[in-house]
Order: sequence, then structure tokens, then C-alpha cells
Amino acid sequence: MTDTPFIRLDSNTCSLVLDCRGLAPSLLYWGAPLSGTTPEMLALLSTRQEAPCCAAEESPITLSPCDGSGFLGQPGLNVHRDGLNWTIYPSIESITQADAHQLTILSKDSTHNISLIHTLTLDPDSGVLSAETEIINTGDNALTVDWCAAPTLPVPAHLEQIAAFEGRWANEFQLRTLERFTGTYNRDNRCGRTSHDAFPGLIVKSSTTSEHGGEAYAFHLGWSGNHRLHTEILSDGRGYVQMGELLLPGEVILSPGQHYKSPSLYASYSNEGLSALSRQFHRFVRQQLTAHRTQGRPRPVHYNTWEAVYFDHKHDTLFTLAETAAELGVERFVLDDGWFNGRRNDRAGLGDWYVDTSIYPEGLGPLINKVESLGMEFGLWFEPEMVNPDSDLYRAHPDWVLGATPGPQILARNQLVLNLALKEVQDYLYERLDSLLSEYNIAYIKWDMNRELHQAAGATGRASVHLQTRSLYQLIERLRLAHPAVEIESCASGGGRADFGILQYTDRIWTSDSNDALDRLKIQKGFSHFFPAEVMGSHVGPEECHITGRKSALSLRAGVALFGHMGLEMNLLELAQAERETLQAAITLHKTYRDLVHSGELFRLETPAYAHSFGIVATNKAEALFSYTQTDNHISTLPARLRFAGLAADSLYRINVIWPAEPKNETPSILNRLDNALLSGESLTVHGLQMPLMNPENLLLISLHKENA
Repeated sequence: MTDTPFIRLDSNTCSLVLDCRGLAPSLLYWGAPLSGTTPEMLALLSTRQEAPCCAAEESPITLSPCDGSGFLGQPGLNVHRDGLNWTIYPSIESITQADAHQLTILSKDSTHNISLIHTLTLDPDSGVLSAETEIINTGDNALTVDWCAAPTLPVPAHLEQIAAFEGRWANEFQLRTLERFTGTYNRDNRCGRTSHDAFPGLIVKSSTTSEHGGEAYAFHLGWSGNHRLHTEILSDGRGYVQMGELLLPGEVILSPGQHYKSPSLYASYSNEGLSALSRQFHRFVRQQLTAHRTQGRPRPVHYNTWEAVYFDHKHDTLFTLAETAAELGVERFVLDDGWFNGRRNDRAGLGDWYVDTSIYPEGLGPLINKVESLGMEFGLWFEPEMVNPDSDLYRAHPDWVLGATPGPQILARNQLVLNLALKEVQDYLYERLDSLLSEYNIAYIKWDMNRELHQAAGATGRASVHLQTRSLYQLIERLRLAHPAVEIESCASGGGRADFGILQYTDRIWTSDSNDALDRLKIQKGFSHFFPAEVMGSHVGPEECHITGRKSALSLRAGVALFGHMGLEMNLLELAQAERETLQAAITLHKTYRDLVHSGELFRLETPAYAHSFGIVATNKAEALFSYTQTDNHISTLPARLRFAGLAADSLYRINVIWPAEPKNETPSILNRLDNALLSGESLTVHGLQMPLMNPENLLLISLHKENA
């Protein structure tokens, strides 16, 4: 037991109080900022009594509930020594508070020779909580760790809804809301990457919580491997959320003196709605995860060659594509799959990271020189973790792949997975990528991962998703140290590896392989709950999406892509002159508002089911850019008014529809009168703007500039 009964952390958006009166620390309060309320008051108000047919002393929801403590929910820690010593009892040994925003709690079980460390950091500006659990084997024999969650956090039971994320390839980040209930909501991911279908994020909220009002807690596990999301309401009415790395059997066995640290859990609270929660996470990412690498540099507009040439690389075509891209205003030219030895399709070549001289007889130099002469940077696609059986690398080193002997290998996209935990594999991949980055002026890597880990075991048969993920981080970090100026995108068949763990090593996330504009609205909305626009890869695809088959107007496709890290992915040589002019105008518009989109605050708007709308507002409220898309028909003769958000109520704004250049109207509408009108922030947010008649699948972009700002 400690002499420090309560510890308090505060941020601009919330307060957090830890109760350390018992053997183990627990969260007493986490919510709206506290003023004069004392922890002693909160503790008194939380007094619970013995209930019929229950234990005389109720087990608290500690940061790591343990078997044997009386806790009847999911333990935060499952360990044992050959089936024994599984009922551990760590008690607080010391508390270290580095400053007003970070603390470390050391607990020990001297009987079972285990030390437990909880680290909690409350970011003072964003209010995002980072929390980790670390276990140390202080005994003389091996300790098996089956589960070590990040700190378990209680969540009030009066918040009756869970908003979770699901999806599939080319349809990621789909939000699904369900009612909380007495019992468990559990979601496991065994894909070996963050996954398309079980993004490690969770929101607990009230049914009355909207984008701009009401309470909500959001949680995200920053980990790029297997994970488990667990939230429960116990039969006694208390609720909690618990997240951690899902460990396969025998993945973590600690020798004496070894330790295991959970992935970081990132969590935040707001009583101002879901958009406020998103803004808090965006602020955290910008200040804590990506600022040191990209701060002060505009995010270059991309052109990616994939949907233009696929594997058919030809000198003249690529040079002409580069010229056309530069004319449109593109700033980075990315050569996608198909440039290395034997890569004429997806059945061969992976692993042989040498420029194919049958296509590029002088190497990549002439193409890179051409790209740079046009004022663009050059980027290159890699998929380092994978190998084709039809490759020189696999023929030489079949023992370098993951497998599950004696079971047959499972192919996915004609690929096997290299065992990154092997030093020989790490060294080979580092040498190949380092060699290419040293020989050529490559400013950007698109780092892809196109399959899941179905048989994640090394030659010894031991499961190794944990080691594979850690080894991936180590490889990227090693390359970053050697080439600090190179930017890296995390791509995994789209958004299959999108999390704060990989974002500590990369600068951009490819959100989805689908460039279908209507699909992208939903995908990017889900993505926006945790990630800001500047890390969201968002491309203008061809008129007919090669995944969905849907045809969309260029004005819609460009208007959707403009709100991320913008790019193009189409055959530019097939475009008519009018289409080129439209694309050029869209890129110019993006550059005009790029600083705002990549630094402003997001406000998703409440709209009827037939519409989709959001805006980016400057932190000083001086300007804003809002997007409105009519996705379907409305039942009324005219659509509803659109109520804006985030504007300064007492300020006047010049309002203009800036995209498309000539919005279509069958009859005169408000668009004929709106041009450069002066309107108050209050009128736009309280009363709203009457929207014009539009056909489905049409978009408007509306700019607002504060008068005399």
C-alpha cells in the first residue's frame, strides 16, 4: 500500500484521478476537467456496499485486474510458470510522477517474482491519454505471458452505445453502432497486420451524443499486428474497456530478467461530441507522432502510375505520363509495382529488389532525371515483407519464409511472407533498399503489404506475429536513420495497416485501394475519427472505378480527394482536354487550401441520410472550407438546410461556392444569390444554408473567409 492515496493528471480537456489506496492502482475518475472537487469527495461518492450473493469485498477494476483478485471480468494479465503461479498479486511498490502529466507506477509480487509497471501520460494540449503496461520476470525460471493488456480503463455504464469499426478490403473504416449490454463485446484480429475488417478503435458514447455535443470516450491501440478489443459491463453494473496485443500460444515466454511491454493505448474523452474527440486525436498526431518529420513542409500532390500502366512499364509512356502530370501541377511522381527483376505480373519477382534492365537498360536514372527536370520528386513502390515462390530469392532461401510445418504453405496473391525476425532477412532487405536509396534520388517509398499472415511461425514452429511486427518497426527505423529525408507510406492493400504504431515510423497511410468517390466519403469519414487529413492518402481515380465499376463525374472525384493528402491515379493520356483542365483546376484549388486542410480543425456535420458534409476550420476561425455531397435522392421537394459548425458566431464571413466552377441548376437557386455574400457565423450555424436542388453524386465546396481577418 502506498502513502500516496490519489494521483491527479490534468489537461485542457479532461482530468484523471488514480486511486492508489489499495494494493493495485485503479482509475477513480476520468472525465470533464475538475475544479474544486477533491479526490476524497470522489472516493466517498463512489462507496459501494456488499450485494447479496456476492463477495464481501468487491474487487476493483484495477489497471491490470488479475486472476485470484476476485475480479470476474477479463483479467488484464494472464501469466504462468508451466501452469503454476497464475494467480498473481502485485502491490504498489513506488509511484514516480515525472511532471504534472506523466506518472509511472511500479508494482511487485515478491512471492511469484513479477514486477509490473504502468505508465500513463496525459497530453496537456490534446487531452489524449497514452498508457502502457510492462511486465518483468524477476524469477529464476521462464514466465509465459498469454495476455498483457494496456491499462484497463473504466467507462461509465450510463453511456449506452458502442461505435466500432468494421469493413473489408476496399471498404475499410466502416462505423457500426450497437447498444451496450451486460456482458462482453470482444473483437479479435488475427491477420498479422492492423487489418481491413477490425480496425483497433472503439468509441463509447451516449445515444444522444452527436458530432457537436454529448459525452464520448474513444480508444485506439497503436499496434500493427494481432490485437484484441474488449469492452464489458459486469453484472454489478460497472463497465470498462481493455485492449492489447493478441498473443498466439507461446509467443512471449520471458526468461529471467526479460520484460514485455504492451502496445500503447491511446484514449480521449470529450463532452463536446464526436468531432471534438477527432480534433483531439488530430492534434495529438500532429504534435506527438509526425511533427518532427513533416512539419513546415507542404504535402506534395502525388501521381501514382498503378492504374495507368499496372505491370506494363514502357519508357515512352512513363515519360509522357510524367510530362502530363507536371503540367497538371503534380509534385511527386510515384512508380508503382513492376520495375524490378521478373515482375511482369503478380506471380513472380517479389524479393528480387534489383532494377529490371530488360525494361530499364540504364536503370531508373533516366526516368528519375526526367521527373526531377519537370520539378517533381520521385517515389518508388516496394513490398519488402513478401516473396514470390517464383523468384531468385526464394529459390536460394526457401527457409527464409514463415510457415506452419507440417501443413502446406498457404499462398495469398501468389505470395509467401519473409521471416523478418531472421537477421539474414533483415540484413538482406536493408541492404537492397539502402542500396537503391543510395544510388538513386528517391524521396518517397510506398511500402506495401498485400497479404495476411496465415501461418506466422518460424523454422522452430514458434508463433511469431509479435516478433514479425517488432522486426518490421526495426527495419523501417534502421532505414530512416540512414535516409532521414525519405518519406514512407504505410500501405497494406489499402488501409490494412493503419494505426498509431506504424505512424511513428511512416508519414502517410494509403486509406483504401478503392478510389470510388462515394465509397471514399464513408471510408475517409471513418478514418477521420483518429487520423488527420495530411496523413490520409486520397487520390482522384479514373472515371470508372476498377474495383466497383461505378462511374463518377470528375468534379466529384476531385472534390473528395482534395481533403486528404491529394494525388492522382489514372491514365492521364486518355483524358480529354477539358478533363485535364478540370484536374489542373482541382490541384490548384487543393494547393490554395492545402495549409488549411492539413492544419485546420475538422467538423463533421449532421446531415440527412441522402447527404454527406464536413468542414475544415482554421484554428483562429479566420477561414473555412466545407464539403457537401448529395449521395442520394431526398423525399422532400427541396433538400434540407445545412447547418455549419466551428465558425465564430460573432464574426462575418464572405461565402462562396468554389467547386465545381459552374454548379448546375435547372432553375435559379440560392447559388445565384450567394456569391460573395456576407453572413454571420451565428446565422450559418444556428439557421443554416438552404441547399440547392442537385442530382445525386454531386458535390459542392464552400469557402468562408472572415471579413477583415
